Formats: sequence, C-alpha cells, structure tokens
Amino acid sequence: MTHPSVLLVDDHAVLRQSLACVLRSRGLSVVGETGDADRAVSMALQLRPTVVVMDVAMSGTDGIAATRRILAADGRQRVVMLTGHAEPEIVEQAWRAGASGYLTKDTELAEVIVALERAVNGERVVSPRVATAVERCRREQPVLSRREEELLQLIADGMATSEVAARLIISQKTVKNHLASIYDKLQARDRTQAVLTAMRLGIVRLQ
Repeated sequence: MTHPSVLLVDDHAVLRQSLACVLRSRGLSVVGETGDADRAVSMALQLRPTVVVMDVAMSGTDGIAATRRILAADGRQRVVMLTGHAEPEIVEQAWRAGASGYLTKDTELAEVIVALERAVNGERVVSPRVATAVERCRREQPVLSRREEELLQLIADGMATSEVAARLIISQKTVKNHLASIYDKLQARDRTQAVLTAMRLGIVRLQ
C-alpha cells in the first residue's frame, strides 16, 4: 500500500516535530510542517500533500478557515483535524469547511495513521470521544431543515426578505413562515439572535 504524503500544521513545535518523526518511522512521507495556518495554505498548494493534518486553534487564521481555503483551491486534498478541541460546534464547523476527519490529541498514534489512510480513501474519520459529544449535542439541539439552514445562511449573509425570496424562488410570505419556524426551534426573538445562535451551533457561518 502506498502511504499518503502529509503536511503537518500545528503551532506546538514539539508536538509537530514528534508526530513528524513517528509518521516517518511508519513509512509516511512528511513533505512539510508549519505552525502558521496562512503558511499552511500556500504550502498545501505548493507541495500538494495527499492529506493535511490541521490543528484548530492557532494564532492568526484558524485551522478551520485554512481548511476551507485549501479545499476551495484543491478539492482532491484531504484535511484531517488533530486538535485538543472536542466542542460539537467546532466539529460541525470543520465538517462544513470540508474536513475529512476530526481527531483529538489523545488519539493513539497508530489510530492517527489508520485515520489518515482512511481519509485518503474517502472515509470520514472521527475520534470516539468527539463522535459521542456530537451525537449528544445533536439530540439536545433543535434540528433545522435543509431549507431553513439555507435560508438562515442567506440572512446571515445580509440579505433582506425580498432578496432571500428571489434567491430561493419562493414568496416573501414563505420566507417569513420559515423564519417563524426557525425562531421557534432556536428560541430566538429576531433575526440577529437566530443568526448568533446558529453560528454558535455551527449551522451558519459569516463569510
């Protein structure tokens, strides 16, 4: 089996270098490493690794924003988050950015290697602790329909009711009906509160 080539992105140098050493000892090609998310974007485009191992919290651009930029430029690459953050809303943001995996830093190294290979093969990989937290959160939080999520994202983008109606090819009354349903599910009193709540839950994001 041909092992994936890897770009490591983490602002903790010791952890990054240790992981690089282990991956190389297991036969993987580590083509580069950096602690800067903006630098990671340019390196991913230049080095074309099979998979990028990406931390979430870094100075400057965060790992999720960098993931979005990398995959927008080259959708063939895979990004696997490796982070200490297991909050469901952050995990959801990573999925929406296009990440193929989400691992916590307490994951065994052997499991990380298997996860990278599975991600390259098109599978979505996630640490058990993260999967449990996300499932619990989804049971607790209100579920918006796909149309409601789409509509609320347009609202978050700054569109007025008439603009949303035109974009979705529905009546303004239908838009208002959807908004009423969204307010009820999110327990929001107005658009601003609905958008803020949806952002916290990872349902919408600001452009």
